[in-house]
Amino acid sequence: MLTLRQADQRGYADHGWLQSFHSFSFADYYDRAHMGFGPLRVINDDVIAPGRGFGTHGHRDMEIVTYVLEGELAHEDSLGNGASILPGDVQRMSAGRGIMHSEFNKATDRRTHLLQIWIEPTERGLKPSYEQKNFSDADKRGRLRLVASPDGREGSVTIHADASLSVGLFDGDERAELALDPARKGYLHVARGAVVVNGQALQTGDALKLEGEVALTIERGQQAEVLFFDLGH
Repeated sequence: MLTLRQADQRGYADHGWLQSFHSFSFADYYDRAHMGFGPLRVINDDVIAPGRGFGTHGHRDMEIVTYVLEGELAHEDSLGNGASILPGDVQRMSAGRGIMHSEFNKATDRRTHLLQIWIEPTERGLKPSYEQKNFSDADKRGRLRLVASPDGREGSVTIHADASLSVGLFDGDERAELALDPARKGYLHVARGAVVVNGQALQTGDALKLEGEVALTIERGQQAEVLFFDLGH
């Protein structure tokens, strides 16, 4: 079964310095029909104004994945990590029993556009940890490149959740097929561009929920960047 979630059906918040679309209920946006999907709890599509960001705040018992689409995001946390997250980087922060961090766009002349993703862990009270890796455009071109998984296989970052994340870039004749376990859920999010997934035309910000499907087909992309989540229940 395929369920389309169109971009304009998402929640939206305009804080002046931050514009954010919420795929699932978050902060002041509440929708009982969209509380999450399997262990996938949050996809926030954020645009941060120059010189602004999120001050120090805390998280616990959540796997947080940050994926930058444009610009740069400066990260600091209570584990002593300090890093810049650039396009192509995948940052994983396991909040576990508690972590504090901040995120800023330090540029004075350009915005930062990112996806922040929260996934519920399989175990609570884990030791907080952090990991960051870069995945080149060439590695994602015309295919789904695994970037996060429970076992860190294929050089992906390790998330402590019954979920994996793959990212792909598709344009023109580029096409990818992936066999699916029909007992698991799938969730595909179009970060930008346009693409056809299992016969369904999708635009920037659209998403497709997959349940009971045995295959995923991605084709006819128009400068498309897609994220695909393989999810337990």
